[in-house]
Amino acid sequence: MTDLIIGIDISAQTLDICIREQRCDQFFVIKNKVGAIKKFLVPLVSKDRNILLGMENTGRYNYNLYEVLRTLELKTFVIYPFHLKKSLGLVRGKNDKVDAERIANFVEKNHKELDPWKPCSETIMEMKYVMTERRSKIKTRARLLQQQRDLKLIKDPRLKRRLVNMFNKSLKLVSQQIKDLEAILEELIDMDQTIREQIELVRSVPGVGTVLSTAIVIKTEGFNTYTDPRKLACSAGVVPFNYQSGISLKSRNRVSHMADKSMKTLLHMAAMRAVRLECDLKYYYQRKIAEGKNKMSVLNAVRNKIIHIIYALIKNQTIYKNSLSLS
Repeated sequence: MTDLIIGIDISAQTLDICIREQRCDQFFVIKNKVGAIKKFLVPLVSKDRNILLGMENTGRYNYNLYEVLRTLELKTFVIYPFHLKKSLGLVRGKNDKVDAERIANFVEKNHKELDPWKPCSETIMEMKYVMTERRSKIKTRARLLQQQRDLKLIKDPRLKRRLVNMFNKSLKLVSQQIKDLEAILEELIDMDQTIREQIELVRSVPGVGTVLSTAIVIKTEGFNTYTDPRKLACSAGVVPFNYQSGISLKSRNRVSHMADKSMKTLLHMAAMRAVRLECDLKYYYQRKIAEGKNKMSVLNAVRNKIIHIIYALIKNQTIYKNSLSLS
């Protein structure tokens, strides 16, 4: 029997906490800072009782909590927001206090089916943060480029020239920031021999570049999570599922929209490159197309195969060779 359940709703500045003990809930709000979190959690852990802690995965806002939890022996569950949302059923309204209570409810009901969170290495944690910042800057650059293209609608040449200069400066700054973040990533990779070797193995796969190889190592935390390639493929949205109910609903297999879209995009770009190179993946693609298969379906199969090849290389600690057998 669990003695204590803690549900934490995380925001940039604060943590809303629901503590459930003997079916009674208490609510607290603390600052999202390492010192405040440690001051709140340490007294709870020091008591002789079983504790389950749950929180949503909110990206960078989780990092202070991770920093404290890696030093404490707490059974922790990191819940993906979409998973939590789908589990709630029909609900109305929300606020941080209610969200903390819902997280506590979710952990209480589902903790036996969830995989506990395990702290990753300091290097992986820093790489996650830098990669998140890089992704944010890339979105900013794409938005600036779109806004710059919209300037052609302006009729006044003087105003247009001034705005173009302004956007060019912003684009130059963001592009330099992206390069700086990539340089930091390279430094972090060079500091850790295991991660560096893993990325070298992953990059040997045709079509896979530095960004995708780094993203996979970060997402799998050095292949310590997502130990099965099928789980990563499912998370990345490259596994087709069937849709059938009775005799009225029966459609062809298709991938689910519930996926890590950024990872799926990187895998798609890798697959597009791979089928243009002289490698087994290109011959597999051409053979399936010649058999009359749908191009996008075959390309998705290539994305899936890239993941499985990567795991095979990591398992066998060898680089990719074109003699790999693809069925």
